[in-house]
Amino acid sequence: MQDLNEFIREISEIYDKDSNDTFVSLYINRGSDKKIIDKRIQTCKSILKGHELDNFSKTMDEIDNFLRSSNIKHPIAIFASHKYNFINSIQLSVPIDSSLVVDSSPYIRPLARIQDEWESFTLVLISTNYAKLFSVSLGKVEHTKKLSKDIMNKHKKGGCSQARFNRLRRGAIHAFFVEVKEALEKIADERIILAGPGNAKQQFRELLPKNLQDNIIETIGIDIDDEKELLKESKYLISEKEKQKGHDAVIKLKQEILKDGLAVYGVQETLNAVKNGQVDLLLIQKDIKLHGWICEHCQVANKGTASKCPYCNGEVSEVDVLEEILEFAKRTDAEIEFTSDEELSNLGHVGAILRFK
Repeated sequence: MQDLNEFIREISEIYDKDSNDTFVSLYINRGSDKKIIDKRIQTCKSILKGHELDNFSKTMDEIDNFLRSSNIKHPIAIFASHKYNFINSIQLSVPIDSSLVVDSSPYIRPLARIQDEWESFTLVLISTNYAKLFSVSLGKVEHTKKLSKDIMNKHKKGGCSQARFNRLRRGAIHAFFVEVKEALEKIADERIILAGPGNAKQQFRELLPKNLQDNIIETIGIDIDDEKELLKESKYLISEKEKQKGHDAVIKLKQEILKDGLAVYGVQETLNAVKNGQVDLLLIQKDIKLHGWICEHCQVANKGTASKCPYCNGEVSEVDVLEEILEFAKRTDAEIEFTSDEELSNLGHVGAILRFK
């Protein structure tokens, strides 16, 4: 599993300025949706003609050979073009909707959706003598680290011996927490969930440096042995936080628009801003496609239809204009947020918070 963000950035740079139907983008849950894909292949073959049909057929043969020769155990996204002797792929740890898209550039929206909706996080399960750190990415545990230490049980007798015993025990617990803290500092994500029984998790939190404390998004009380339930609850929590994040981003966009601040909305203004590298956060409404066109020569795009580019008189391709905006955003390292918030539909289904105006 390679870094998804790096992969999307690399793929977003690729396009063919001379042809509308050069690249095939295939998303498939291995072996489960063959009929869907076969139907799409036949549909594309019935529409394409000449060199475009030849390129598509040879590209599909190369994809088929790749799948036959590879040990694919996960859902996969494949991008290929026979014309450019190009094939690249990424295996995913979450299910995807099977699809096949033929276009002048790789179709990256499903990957960007996955990246947005399955945010990575670090989960810390801790007691006074046991800890387990989980690195969770795309809904899957990618790495775990266990730490434990023999800690003396609580002393039941009174007097000086009890006081000395309790000091030694507190010292041993503190030393263990320091060990866990050092391990956490090496792997901590921007989102941390802290969990465990009793007061240990709060005591551990107070020991952490401020930057890690600020990254803790939730604290969960749970039995130390209930890992399965904890992972399930943590993934749900991250999902709900992501939905809230999208809603909050729309509110911020509206606030910036009202004060004529660092914001744009609608296809044309957002497209211009993202091409200029002004966009810090791009907001796209989920499950919406907008028919448009792009000039592959000068990279001007807009919604609606055009027979020629109005700027260079070049040939244009029909596109989902939101996909084109998304690709420009990836090329300029903008953050991308998909949202189902209906407020964004009133703003043209797309908008952006800007870095500068």
